Amino acid sequence: MNGLHVLLSRSLHASTAMLAAFLLTLCMLAASPARAVDESDLLPVDQAFALSAKAVDHGKIEFNWTIAKGYYLYRERMGAVPADAAFRANPLQLPEGIHKHDQFFGEVQIYHDHVTATLTGAAASGVDAADFIVKYQGCADAGVCYPPQKRSLHIALSAGAVETAADSGIASANPVVNFDPLAALTGRNGTKLVGTDTLPMPPEQAFGFEAIVATPNRLLLRFTPAKGYYLYRDKTSFRIDSDGALTLPGKPQWPAAQQHHDDHFGDVAVYFDQVEVPLPLQRTSASAQKITLQATFQGCQTDGVCYPPMQRSVTLDLPSGGAVSSEASAIRDLPPGIHRPDGAASISALITALLLALGGGLILNLMPCVLPVLSLKALSVMQAGESRARTRSHALWYTAGVLVSFAALGALAIGLRQAGLALGWGFQLQQPLVVAALAYLMLAIGLSLSGVYQFGAGVAGVGQHLAEKSGAAGDFFTGVLAVIVASPCTAPFMGTALAFAFASSTAMALAIFLALGLGLALPFLLIGFVPALASRLPKPGAWMDTLKQVLAFPMYLTAAWMVSILAAQRGADAVLYVLAGAVALALGVWLWERGRYSARQHTVRAFGLLALLVATLPLMAIQRLPALAARVAEQGTVAYSAAKLAELRGKGQVVFVDITADWCITCKANEKAVLARPAFQDAMRKAGAIYMVGDYTDVDQPITDFLAIHHAVGIPLYVVYPRGGGDGEVLPNILTQSIVDDALARATK
Repeated sequence: MNGLHVLLSRSLHASTAMLAAFLLTLCMLAASPARAVDESDLLPVDQAFALSAKAVDHGKIEFNWTIAKGYYLYRERMGAVPADAAFRANPLQLPEGIHKHDQFFGEVQIYHDHVTATLTGAAASGVDAADFIVKYQGCADAGVCYPPQKRSLHIALSAGAVETAADSGIASANPVVNFDPLAALTGRNGTKLVGTDTLPMPPEQAFGFEAIVATPNRLLLRFTPAKGYYLYRDKTSFRIDSDGALTLPGKPQWPAAQQHHDDHFGDVAVYFDQVEVPLPLQRTSASAQKITLQATFQGCQTDGVCYPPMQRSVTLDLPSGGAVSSEASAIRDLPPGIHRPDGAASISALITALLLALGGGLILNLMPCVLPVLSLKALSVMQAGESRARTRSHALWYTAGVLVSFAALGALAIGLRQAGLALGWGFQLQQPLVVAALAYLMLAIGLSLSGVYQFGAGVAGVGQHLAEKSGAAGDFFTGVLAVIVASPCTAPFMGTALAFAFASSTAMALAIFLALGLGLALPFLLIGFVPALASRLPKPGAWMDTLKQVLAFPMYLTAAWMVSILAAQRGADAVLYVLAGAVALALGVWLWERGRYSARQHTVRAFGLLALLVATLPLMAIQRLPALAARVAEQGTVAYSAAKLAELRGKGQVVFVDITADWCITCKANEKAVLARPAFQDAMRKAGAIYMVGDYTDVDQPITDFLAIHHAVGIPLYVVYPRGGGDGEVLPNILTQSIVDDALARATK
């Protein structure tokens, strides 16, 4: 594969005719690279650990191991159980062993020379012999370890019977139950003993490992287990040798692993397929340097042997780059007056960031994702036209909802990033449960505006105080909703302000989020507190009821948009579930409203509540649906992957990377205005550029890593990589054809 340095361990002995030769290759990986063990010095497993058994009496069996000099058995890896119901046994009794710290299993006990284990129990009536499954594992003092062994023994239960010797070449005629997937594979004559169909591969073939330099501050590792093998996520470690000029600041950014139970380590997180792992670096020098990465990892053959820990080393050429204390604290494209917030940021930098956040929040009002909610707010302000006090109350409560929501969302995003999750702006719409719940919410608001039901109608005559309280709650909720729906969008100035926020202290970050919220709420604050603006609003009248019903339709469209996002994340089944739930929701609110005027109010409303409860069931089903497989790239595009990007850049290609999502309205607007037009395609052909698209609709760890590399806190993200190498140029969130043309022209120079 172009652009990747394939890492292979030292060549191992070619002979695999005997099982002992394979055992030797396994254990050489765990030993020092400078140390070699001649396979002729390694005894066959049945000579190193000679097993025999006899019945002391009808209910007591002794298992005896004679251990060759220079070898030992693990106490914790020994066991014996009946193969069937002919003998009911107690736990195996083993003597105390010699305590030892083992490089594979930690604190263990071992046996040298000889050990006898006792199994007591009771044989079934009329049974004179029984079959037993015995397992054990041992090593040579020279550092060579055998894989776990399993033997099937047929033992006469009469006292004084001839002692039975285990023969790994004879398989039991009885079925072996409760297989240990780490058992031995074949006997000396080739008879199959356990359920795997193939001999294990040499470690280099079973577990491929590669590494490349993704950026001056990040490596990209790739593990490739062969089919029928798996890799442990938590049995890996990495070490950098670079004369102290470079360190590993944190844990690798592993993608989601598969939960698996094996008899070796219990419940573990593993990978059965190829996995790419970004590994961040912390540099103390900006100069180019040569580094050596050492990876230690462990894996198993499914229903076969478990390999000892393996080590691979690779030497990489790290290009020059800015010396930074932490990649996460670097901020791209900051304007004059804003500096990296190392320690206490200057007052001028903070003021600049706050102004940018305020401007970004103000422009956010113009984004199409916010307009449906603003329609609601416009209606409430016009309804308050009879009183300036009511107009101010609407504005203040709406602003409070916006500010509280921005602060909460910002604190959550910052907390998750500090916990090691590179989540940014709009991440909540990557969660199918949140998307489905928002679809329900938009439908419920639309039904209310259409007059199917009314919130608060039952308290209309109770008094002015309660009416005002209900209005304040509604305004506050509208502000919350505005933030939830607006957060997937990014406006000009927001990217810089949010980048500053995520790299600042928590207090400074929250101040920037509050400034964003203030910008979003500013138009309605002005209407509430500037009489000249408020006086220009239409006077309340009968026409407002018609307007209210008209405004229901943007809510229905928003609900439909949420369903389309859900379809991209979880497929047609999710759409069916959410539509069924929407019908139950509509039925529930309709019955609730009908109960208001029914003689059987409690009965009707009880059915309404039941329908609303039924509407929650599809949400649970949606949450359990698996994510869709990665979608095939459209014609003329290449699906994003870090390895593919590195390959194209290695060939000297100009690459235009577009990180988008179905829930990103700004992304869709750019596609319609620029990216889907013939002028863009002509410009790409003229530049000889490759169009690479990353779909971030659902959670995608490689794309999250790409965003983190470029310090992007939201999408869209557009990066143009120049011909012949060099850093990519990050384009503005809002594209024009001239912006793209200029960037491609610079990339081809």
